[in-house]
Amino acid sequence: MFKFEKFIKAFAEKFNWIAAGAVVFMMGLTCLDVFLRIFRKSIPGTYEFIGLFGSVVISFSLAYTTMAKGHIAVEFLVQKFSQRRQSLTGFFTDFFSMILFVVVSWRSFLYAMELMRAGEVSLTTHFPIYPFVLGIALGCGLQSLLLFTDTVKSLKGAMK
Repeated sequence: MFKFEKFIKAFAEKFNWIAAGAVVFMMGLTCLDVFLRIFRKSIPGTYEFIGLFGSVVISFSLAYTTMAKGHIAVEFLVQKFSQRRQSLTGFFTDFFSMILFVVVSWRSFLYAMELMRAGEVSLTTHFPIYPFVLGIALGCGLQSLLLFTDTVKSLKGAMK
């Protein structure tokens, strides 16, 4: 299990770097578009690209944020539990979160295939949308795998 977890965490770090690159791209594109408006020019599709790359930022940073325990957690009640009960609570939380992200990943993949078959593109730039929905599926899939490792660790803690 340790090698699998290490592998998943390495992937989460790489995905997080892709998300960071998408943020830099979005920031650069927005700044350039604002600057060009001084000269009464603009970049067509800026709004579309910001939305599409926003999906990359969110979905590709999910697993790393989970790994770094960066999500908001309400622990004031759980901290009063015994160690075993805390592990059990963690198990159920991680397990149901994993199920949720498996479903989101699976449905996103199916939706991406549907968009690809239909040839769905963005309105202004005619850029294909399905790769971004596939990115959501990948990010949520990675999140599921990370939550699986957390579920196993919580179960081990609850068994002790």
